Amino acid sequence: MNKINVITIDGPSASGKGSLAREIAKIYNLSILDSGSLYRLYAYFAQEGMKSELISNVIQENIEFKLCDQDMIIMNVDKDITDDLRSENIAAFASELSSNREVRNALFDLQRSFYTEKGLVADGRDMGTVVFRDAKLKIYLTASAEVRAKRRYLELQNRGQEVNMPALIVDIEQRDLKDSSRELSPLLPADDAHIIDSSEMSLEEVICYTKNLIKEEYL
Repeated sequence: MNKINVITIDGPSASGKGSLAREIAKIYNLSILDSGSLYRLYAYFAQEGMKSELISNVIQENIEFKLCDQDMIIMNVDKDITDDLRSENIAAFASELSSNREVRNALFDLQRSFYTEKGLVADGRDMGTVVFRDAKLKIYLTASAEVRAKRRYLELQNRGQEVNMPALIVDIEQRDLKDSSRELSPLLPADDAHIIDSSEMSLEEVICYTKNLIKEEYL
């Protein structure tokens, strides 16, 4: 296989970007960037009262991302804060902050720094349209709001959090509208992205489809 540069996986909330990115990173031994976690980290520290000019440095110096089995564990020094970051409260605040130019600028170089010589798979909202415009393979992964709400419901339920399915659907639809209509880095597929609708696909089927795309691009 020729050297893989960057694979970007963009798409709306709960479309399965993270699961796909983790599997592709493991299969092809790539570095991984979960850009959504960076925004959640920014929200987490901002909520604790940290000044914005310090946050990106703290993330770079204190945060460790550990890829464990099917999940990404996020450590703040020696404290596991994964569940804290995945609360709906932090998710909503991170979504609000993501439309702020100062926040996006603060995290841009940090996101770019995840690239290593062995290649990178990056998931988020604007990986293929803004952060890694020159990526060799761009994927836009989506699914219906109802399917995505069900996935989020099961994820949060498994983490012991109380969730309301109708409220999740409304929240996802509102987040989609906000992400796609914002002036700064709106959520949309890159012109050269491969669009995958996973509404009726299992994760294994999405992985298989993506592996075929990689073969077309790199073999």
